[in-house]
Amino acid sequence: MEKEEIISDSKDIYRVANTDVLSHLNLEETGLSNQEIDKRISMFGKNKLKEVKGKPLILVFLANFTSMMALLLWASGIIAIIAEMPQLGIAVWCVNIINGLFSFWQEFQAGKATDALKNMLPSYARVVRNGEEQQILAEDLVPGDIVLVAEGDKISVDARLIEASDLQVDQSTLTGESNPVRKVSDAVLKEGLSPFEISNMIHAGTSVSSGTGKAVVIATAMETEFGKIADLTQNMEEELSPLQKELNVLTKQISLIALGIGVVFFVVSVFFVKDGFAKSFIFALGMIVAFIPEGLLPTVTLSLAMAVQRMSKEHALVKKLSAVETLGCTTVICSDKTGTLTQNEMTVSNLWTVDGEYDVTGLGYAPEGNVEVNGASVNVKGNKDLDTLIRLSALCNNAKILPPSEESDRYTVLGDPTEACLSVVAQKSGYSLEEIFKNEPRLRELPFDSSRKRMTTVHQSFGERLAYVKGAPKEVMELSNKILVGGMVRDITESERQEIMEANDSYARKGLRVLAFAYRNLNEVDNLPKAMSAYTPELIEEDLVFVGLMAMSDPARPEVKDAVELCHKASIRIIMITGDYGLTAESIAKQIGIVHGENPRVITGKELYELSDEQLQEALEEEVIFARVAPEQKYRVVSCLQTMDHIVAVTGDGVNDAPALKKADIGVAMGITGTDVAKEAADVILTDDNFASIVKAVEEGRTVYSNIRKFLTYILNSNMSEAVPSAAFLFSRGGIPLPLTVMQILAIDLGTDMLPALGLGTELPEAGIMNVPPRSRDDSLLNKKTIIKAFLWYGLIASIIAMACYFYINFKNGYSFSNLAADGLVYRQATTMTLAAIVFCQIGAVLNCRTEKQSVFKMGIFSNKKVLIGIVFEIFLMAFMMYVPFMQSIFDTAPLGVTEWIILAIIPIPVFLIEEYRKKIVRNKVQKEEQ
Repeated sequence: MEKEEIISDSKDIYRVANTDVLSHLNLEETGLSNQEIDKRISMFGKNKLKEVKGKPLILVFLANFTSMMALLLWASGIIAIIAEMPQLGIAVWCVNIINGLFSFWQEFQAGKATDALKNMLPSYARVVRNGEEQQILAEDLVPGDIVLVAEGDKISVDARLIEASDLQVDQSTLTGESNPVRKVSDAVLKEGLSPFEISNMIHAGTSVSSGTGKAVVIATAMETEFGKIADLTQNMEEELSPLQKELNVLTKQISLIALGIGVVFFVVSVFFVKDGFAKSFIFALGMIVAFIPEGLLPTVTLSLAMAVQRMSKEHALVKKLSAVETLGCTTVICSDKTGTLTQNEMTVSNLWTVDGEYDVTGLGYAPEGNVEVNGASVNVKGNKDLDTLIRLSALCNNAKILPPSEESDRYTVLGDPTEACLSVVAQKSGYSLEEIFKNEPRLRELPFDSSRKRMTTVHQSFGERLAYVKGAPKEVMELSNKILVGGMVRDITESERQEIMEANDSYARKGLRVLAFAYRNLNEVDNLPKAMSAYTPELIEEDLVFVGLMAMSDPARPEVKDAVELCHKASIRIIMITGDYGLTAESIAKQIGIVHGENPRVITGKELYELSDEQLQEALEEEVIFARVAPEQKYRVVSCLQTMDHIVAVTGDGVNDAPALKKADIGVAMGITGTDVAKEAADVILTDDNFASIVKAVEEGRTVYSNIRKFLTYILNSNMSEAVPSAAFLFSRGGIPLPLTVMQILAIDLGTDMLPALGLGTELPEAGIMNVPPRSRDDSLLNKKTIIKAFLWYGLIASIIAMACYFYINFKNGYSFSNLAADGLVYRQATTMTLAAIVFCQIGAVLNCRTEKQSVFKMGIFSNKKVLIGIVFEIFLMAFMMYVPFMQSIFDTAPLGVTEWIILAIIPIPVFLIEEYRKKIVRNKVQKEEQ
């Protein structure tokens, strides 16, 4: 057969009866022959994921040294060397190299999704070939192979079952839902099912929870559903983060400002002051270097790194530094439900019998809680109906509860979580599970299947043989003709049937999952076969005694509701995208406040397939929940939101989430339940799988951006006070000797300013940072407000004070406006005083820049120790330049007297208090507007 024929025959194979599958595919029960295997390997290739060649490591390394800001710093170093300041050029380059190495090391571990995907596929598989059972390498499987699967096996192909015995498959890596799925070999004729809902298909990347099966391979490698997810994940282009884009814009802005100032100063110096061409050129180059904020990259990196450290304490591990700020400008969070918004621990909340309704306290799998009525504990063992209900639920059950251990500090489940929570109720009621099973040993099991919607176990119970049944309420009730009431069995009435369904509907409307329980005394059944292996559902599951209902749910995490409310305050929208059922998703969404309307739109995977992109965008404008969605659909929702200009964060834990995690502006994977694939595709990993941790991370992201802007304001205001003395020199045509030399300017930029600026990068979140919308994409770092504050407010104040100090030294020493000191000791003292005045203005400015509107007194003047250390450092450095001879020769400085130091010590006070008063006016204005 040709490749196209094989693929064509496999299409819709799930519709073919299991007895006809082999003949439909032109296969024999003996499996493929060696000749056919070789032929098919040449057709389809090895069963291995295709590897997309990544960017060479050397290019990844060099990328950290070739951002626009990094290129600007390389250029400024060259300019400094040309301007005969080699020590400055080398210092700038060192800053660039250290920053690049740090960034590369931080991000070295990212981008290994392909390796993680490969590691999830098993190495070996059992097949039937040439009439014999063989174990082969999984990569040698081809379409048409007959594979055998059993409990514990990992599945490495997509295959159609032709035999299944009590087979359950864990599909959580592909669907995100933790409940094992029952698989059968019968034909499936129902329309509109997703690949993972087809009960006679097994898929690569899943594993067998229980039972055995035989299947025919339909797809291998990249043609499997798993491979399609891998292809989506691998072929995505890496995009710049919002912060990286913002820094590129900022670099262009600063470059234009620096070059513009350099050209102006050069032209004025040559044509107005009449300085020589060479002297003017070197002066202009010095001004260009002075206006480039060399400390920006280290500050950004440090600010991000400090946020990463704080976030790790809040259970969020960041793999990529720029991801921190991306969280800060997030406008939409697409969150899955199970384990992120909920606890991923099914919990029984209500018990129901005809005689009464009971509450069950306690959450999760820990056996802590009680059965209560109106807050009062109930003696379960003294209530015949409850006693029967709880014992029945524990016995008709295959799950096990594992206590805390070295591997996990919490109770965990082996088996179906829905069954596990039934056992927990028994323990909460004071029963010993070991004793229950010892008293009523199991003799036979009739497994659950989706057509019957129930499960039955047969037990030897104190001399009697009883069949215990659990399943969907409607089906179990219809098979019951008796009911247990007050410990007595009697015929069930129509009103009681109606009452049972009303109770079921009431729980379902609350988003609870409901199971019904019944039993049958087999001793009372005539003509039962002696061999229990002959027991069939048709023979056993009739004439049942209805006992009661249990309602359960995966409860929302208690802290999530507050986190969701905080998101709404911050104008961040949350959209639930889950593999669970719509009614359950809607109930949780309402419970925790994700949606507020009575009837939010719930779009299922089937409906989503039918929506155009335009219709999907319209739906995304409303309150909407996505349920039962496939991996590529989650990816599509994210893409659509990005088309609508949203910054999208996505949470996920399974292989199915990997494409959406990688496509998102910020991918957030679960650390506990997450697969390696999800973790590798994500930018952030939550170590506690908790949505509330994302909200804390968003706050940190906003803080990072705010701190970078604070740094920028601080660094630019000194540029203004550095430029004014030079402008005074030029526009006075040399009448005012240069109040600040180029080397003194650089002493500020690369010396005194650096540590306080880095301290600003570590500032904690300001109050109210989560009460405002995410920043607009049009709101750049260097916006109008920042320019006005830096140049025309802080900068102007510092410029006036600096020039006043320059003239003060001249006047003190007998010089006048028309005859200022042009050289000698007095001139050097005057420039030193100008330099020192700017540095001490910066002390006041750095304290001011710690907050946008809030009073620094409220934050605590001494709360940021790194800023205080920076202040002490710049005072020490200033003194070092004044009093150490070789520093005096480098920076043209001279010692100052006690009077000058007293003046300098006073300077920060008015600078600080003037700004505090301005902030108070702003706060009062905002308060009035809010009223």
